[in-house]
Amino acid sequence: MKHSLIFSILFLLSLTAGNAAERPNIVLIYTDDVGYGDVSCNGQTTLQTPNIDRIADEGLRLTDAHCSAATCTPSRFALLTGKYAFRQRGTGIARGNANMIIKPGTVTLPTLLKSAGYHTGVVGKWHLGLGEGELDWNQHVTPGPNEIGFDYHFLIPATGDRVPCVYLEQGRVVDLDPADPIQVSYGKRIDPSPSGAEQPERLKQKWSHGHNQTIVNGISRIGWMTGGQRARWVDEDMADVITHKATQFIDEHQHEPFFLFFSTHDIHVPRVPHSRFAGKSGLGLRGDAMLQLDWCVGALLEKLDALKLAENTLVIFTSDNGPVLDDGYHDEANEKLGDHDPNGSFRGGKYSLFEGGTRVPMVVRWPGHVPANSSSPALFGQVDLAASLASLVGVTVPEGTCGDSRNSLGVLLGRSSEGRPHLIHEARQLALRMGHWKYVPKGQVREKLGPWITTKIEEPGALYDLSSHPGEVEDVAKRYPEQLAKMRALHEKIRGGDDQVAVVGQ
Repeated sequence: MKHSLIFSILFLLSLTAGNAAERPNIVLIYTDDVGYGDVSCNGQTTLQTPNIDRIADEGLRLTDAHCSAATCTPSRFALLTGKYAFRQRGTGIARGNANMIIKPGTVTLPTLLKSAGYHTGVVGKWHLGLGEGELDWNQHVTPGPNEIGFDYHFLIPATGDRVPCVYLEQGRVVDLDPADPIQVSYGKRIDPSPSGAEQPERLKQKWSHGHNQTIVNGISRIGWMTGGQRARWVDEDMADVITHKATQFIDEHQHEPFFLFFSTHDIHVPRVPHSRFAGKSGLGLRGDAMLQLDWCVGALLEKLDALKLAENTLVIFTSDNGPVLDDGYHDEANEKLGDHDPNGSFRGGKYSLFEGGTRVPMVVRWPGHVPANSSSPALFGQVDLAASLASLVGVTVPEGTCGDSRNSLGVLLGRSSEGRPHLIHEARQLALRMGHWKYVPKGQVREKLGPWITTKIEEPGALYDLSSHPGEVEDVAKRYPEQLAKMRALHEKIRGGDDQVAVVGQ
């Protein structure tokens, strides 16, 4: 009842919004582990991504855009709720059988758009938990995306390297044989068959750390799983499967405003691209997965073209965190990297408080509304998408919700260069951006893309001037003590929960 009441309130609020609001279709392409330097429109020449580049050529490239965290689950939480993940306990990297992290009744990006008459769908990786209590994958799994504003979902429940290795559509495991029920465990071993640790010779892609339990499709995963043989996915087909579901969603809702959250698995591990892409990049499986990802983007753009929807569709492409190389499997990501720099000029990567952990590629296209072949250096956070897109469609965000989301629609559409006054980056600890300044508190900070190396930041923390050294190579804390003190004070205020935006849109 609670979430039904929320939808009713949002609908009434939408009726009072300005009549000038436009309602383009919205396609948000949310990729996994793609670094700022992994897309060729950001300047790298070692790997071409022509379909992603097409969005940039026909629209806007944001050069200082950030996910909210250097790992997946908290970034997704912040994007959908408009609230930094650190404000809610239990928003770290979710297990494959974790319960629903975003509670039913929460005002979210999809509920806001739904209240404006949008048909909403999520296709692809979820990793925000499902259900309540002990999950039974053989029954209808609820709550799920439908309870937080999505009309339709077709999911990879967690990640490709975690069980259960099945698709979930509208709360049901796809192709499940009732005579072969699924069981999943992240504690007690329930799978009697040989594991990846016990028989690595059975594996077509060997694990390097941590991914050594149940074997599915010749790849060992995190966690234990039995049953569901007919329902188990084939990794090589995953991109095709979810892209088909995404384009099908567009087909079915072409005559009404729609919001599609297309959440790719690429280029997360295990990287197992289709044979059409395997060996084609020259950079190993990670590079091949980028080619596959670019193809997925192209398929969606082609569908919009074919249905003559491109002119009335806002397309956003971005990533959930920075890049990583070896992340649990021997896939030659390190060995075949060559001259390719997934981070561009930025330091760190996935799991890191340095810029490479959260500064991600972001390109936006809406013909006639977003200037073509343009770029913006404005500081932008994905946490702002809830308030910004609500503003676009004329919906008022209810007071007390989406509290960290600011209306940055002008930046998103290339109409304003005034970015956020400050932005939090989360990676166990919290770093703070304020204009061109970056504050990293005392602690151990991940440094390399893999294998792991850490840097120790001493008290009172490090201060970087990104206008002169975007690679965070020079700590200028001693040179600018007043700026350091100002940022430390704001950092503590935000950590204490005293700095949520009181009125969304300020």
